[in-house]
Amino acid sequence: MKKLLIIAAATIAVANAGLLEDAAKLDVKKACDVKAIGAAKALEVAKKYNPEAVKQGVEFKRLGITNSKYIKAVEEALKNKSKDAVIKYKDKKKDKTKKFPLDYAAWRTCTFAVSALQEKVEAEKTWRLAVPGDGFKF
Repeated sequence: MKKLLIIAAATIAVANAGLLEDAAKLDVKKACDVKAIGAAKALEVAKKYNPEAVKQGVEFKRLGITNSKYIKAVEEALKNKSKDAVIKYKDKKKDKTKKFPLDYAAWRTCTFAVSALQEKVEAEKTWRLAVPGDGFKF
């Protein structure tokens, strides 16, 4: 039983590492260009990479809104064929809403999902460069 659990954990770790490496190699401008690929395709890219960003603890949050909420708002806007994505969130115990154009919100979800993973991979490779005594003068 222990061997099965170890094999399953190793398989999941390899799959997650593959997703991180895929995100690191991805060109964000091309992958998230809403004018070229459309809002629905940009949303698919965001849905692919954002769950991994949440698992890794690096999900982007801007204006008090997590990327998961942006994704839900874009899904609703696409389903309702709306031109605006309306995001409902709580800020200091108050219910608030923000309205974004659909193309902008789709672009934002996509770039936030991919960039979070790219920055994590970059940080793991370059963190040592910022440590004093490693050749950099401050």
